[in-house]
Amino acid sequence: MKLNKYPVFMYLFFTLIFSSVVWILTLHAKDAGRIANRMYGYGIMWCPTLATVVTCLITKRKISSLSWKWGNSKYLATSYFIPLLYSLVAYLIVWTVGWGEFYNKSFITNVAHELGWTVLPNWVVIIIFFIVNGIIGMFSSISTALGEEIGWRGFLVPELSKKFNYTSVSLIVGGIWALWHYPLLIFGTYNNGTPFWFGLICFTFLVVSTSFIYTWYQIKSGSLWTGVMLHASHNLFIQSFFTPITEQNSLSPWYIDEFGAALPFVTVFLAIYFWSKRKELSPYIVA
Repeated sequence: MKLNKYPVFMYLFFTLIFSSVVWILTLHAKDAGRIANRMYGYGIMWCPTLATVVTCLITKRKISSLSWKWGNSKYLATSYFIPLLYSLVAYLIVWTVGWGEFYNKSFITNVAHELGWTVLPNWVVIIIFFIVNGIIGMFSSISTALGEEIGWRGFLVPELSKKFNYTSVSLIVGGIWALWHYPLLIFGTYNNGTPFWFGLICFTFLVVSTSFIYTWYQIKSGSLWTGVMLHASHNLFIQSFFTPITEQNSLSPWYIDEFGAALPFVTVFLAIYFWSKRKELSPYIVA
């Protein structure tokens, strides 16, 4: 089989090769701190882009042929707010039921101390931090999300859309996207501390269900930037706001973050909603 006739397989092959290098380095760094986590974190998230570039070079495809167009601004705006919405709903469930509490006073005290806001009441610190982090933090989050999305939504979704319908593309890309995280989830510390099989199930449902959202927006807008915005917003609000602001108890690891049950519970309903809107994509794909 000549791989250059099968660009998807070529892309997946190079993604595996490049990612394997970073997986090995990450798993070997048992005492990884801020520097190692940043270096390997950026490294792994840019492997899909590196694989895309190599695939395009071998197949003599222009990099400019990817889904670079900006698209309709309304899709980009909603792509920012959707992860905020489903994260808020999930964590409101967590806080209400008692799987965690709002808010982590130690985290807010540290935020106030680091930013020089110690004279402000905690509730003011929370509001300001949420707003400022939601704006400035997006720049850093976009810089990593872009590395994945050039591959997943810039190359893989459009390529698969030539042969498969919306449902199949969402499932295939979601499955590949989830599997790509497995080595660090199973063998590393990319989890909540619960049994790896539990985190694996929750994370897989989360990623596959959000794939229905990401794929819908990419096909509707024709732009990889909706995926970048969705991905960056998802990482930003969950990892740097909702999870750290939650005061955890013994039940929290089973329900919070990307490896707990609350987020996939909410995003599965969103996936069903976007799946119900698949006919809107008929001008662009066999929905």
